Amino acid sequence: MNVGVLGTGVVGRTLATKLVSLGHVVVMGSRTSDNAAAQSWATENGLERTSYGTFADAATHGELLINATAGSASLAALEAAGKENLHGKVLIDVANPLDFSQGMPPSLLVANTDSLGEQIQRAHPDVKVVKTLNTMNTILQADPRKVPGSHNVFVSGDDADAKDQVRELLQSFGWPAADIIDLGDITSARGAEMLLLLWVQIMGVLGTAQFNFKIAR
Repeated sequence: MNVGVLGTGVVGRTLATKLVSLGHVVVMGSRTSDNAAAQSWATENGLERTSYGTFADAATHGELLINATAGSASLAALEAAGKENLHGKVLIDVANPLDFSQGMPPSLLVANTDSLGEQIQRAHPDVKVVKTLNTMNTILQADPRKVPGSHNVFVSGDDADAKDQVRELLQSFGWPAADIIDLGDITSARGAEMLLLLWVQIMGVLGTAQFNFKIAR
């Protein structure tokens, strides 16, 4: 499958590398076509299944898209990608609206009555936005076995078929079907995003990001 990854940070590069390892053809997009991190990633992962360019290039290439940009920049990045290039596609949103302007711990740019996932869906109503993988460190996003045993990943979105497609992708990453919890429509992204404030506190206490949430029932 052709996948466009928007964002060249650790999350974007980690997910893009996992996708290439599974046989997908990935274009990594950034603000400019000559981003050094994207170039390095493509070289390291083999140019036969990788490429890089602008956000618009990645969006044009991808049958499936991943928003791995900083939450504060996500709306601008998707606008730069071009509405015509996003039209009708499934967009996996892994970004969090973290605000570090007052230092640590961060707050959220949007919360309680809205979420970044909802803002993206409103800005692009013909895109099938699915919020997932945002409640953990990137080392687990692409390989849940980094934490032993059963633990959970959440999905939120309005389109049932899009969520089914995302669940299949998550399973290909190694997430057991039983550990994938559908929270409901895109408004449930509010809870998933606000969980990050607790995640940051736990990380500080444990001194590691290598942990995840488990719903015991």
